[in-house]
Amino acid sequence: MPPVLYCCDPLNPRRVDEHFAPEAQEVRAHGGEVALIDHDRLLRGDADAAIARVPSGLESAWYRGWMMPSVRYAELAAALSRRGAALIVDPGRYRTAHELPGWYPTFAEVTPASVWRPTEPGEMVEAGKLTELVQPLPPGPGIVKDYVKSRKDEWHQACFIPDLTESAGLTRIVRRFVELQEDYLAGGIVVRAFETFVKLESVAAEVRVWWLDGEPRLLTPHPDSPFDRGLVPHLGQIGAAVRRLGCRFITTDVALRSDGVWRVVEVGDGQVSDLHRSSSRGEFAALLVDS
Repeated sequence: MPPVLYCCDPLNPRRVDEHFAPEAQEVRAHGGEVALIDHDRLLRGDADAAIARVPSGLESAWYRGWMMPSVRYAELAAALSRRGAALIVDPGRYRTAHELPGWYPTFAEVTPASVWRPTEPGEMVEAGKLTELVQPLPPGPGIVKDYVKSRKDEWHQACFIPDLTESAGLTRIVRRFVELQEDYLAGGIVVRAFETFVKLESVAAEVRVWWLDGEPRLLTPHPDSPFDRGLVPHLGQIGAAVRRLGCRFITTDVALRSDGVWRVVEVGDGQVSDLHRSSSRGEFAALLVDS
C-alpha cells in the first residue's frame, strides 16, 4: 500500500498541516503510512530540501496537499526519483488534470466552450488580441480565469464578462483579473462561455465527483457549498470523458444546467482537490490506502 505525502505544518514541520491533519489521522487508522514534505520549500524551488523528511526506500507514493504549479510538481517528482521513489500521478498526468488546456479537449462536449492564451503574470493583453481570442465563443456573457483558478469572489470586477462582443468591458475585466492574480497567475488567460445552472437557495448546486481509475468513487458537495449534500448527477457522458482522459485520480465539479443537462464546471487532480467540511475523511482515506 503506497504511503501518502502530506504537507507539513509551516510552524511545526514534524506535524501534518492542520488543514489535512484529520485526513492523515484517518489514513493511519486505515493502516496507511504518512510522510511529510515542506510545501513552502517546494514553492521556493528547493525540492530536495522539501522531501528531507520522506523516508528512503519508498517505491511509490500519493501526494496530498496544497496545489502547486505543474513545474514545481515535476521538481517534486524528480527529487523523489533521485531517492528511488515515484509519485503515483506522474507530472504529465498532474498537468493534464490540473490545467484547463490539458483536460478541455477531452471534455469539450460536456463543459462550457473555452479559449485560452498563454500569458506571464502581470502581462496585459491588448484589447484587439482579446477580441480575436474570444471570436470562437458564442455571443453573450462569459467568465475569465487562468489555467487553474478564477476569482469568483470578485465576480463583477474580475470574473464575469456581461458581453463578450463588447471590447471595452472584456478588456477591463480581463485586465483586472490579471492585476489581482499578480504572481499567482497560472499558465495564462482562459475565457469561457457563461452557462446558467440550477440553484438551491441562490447558490449553484455544484457536486464534486472523485474518480479513481476511471470510476466515480465518492460524491461530495463542492467545498464552497453551504449545503451538506447536493443533487445526484447523471455521469454517463462525463464518465466516458474521464476514462478517455486517462488520469489515475481526478475530480470533476459538475452542475445541472437550467435545461436539465449535467455539465462539467472544472476538472482537477484529486491529490490537490479539497474536501467539503461535511465529507467523511475516513471514506476519502480508504480510497488512498486501498488503491
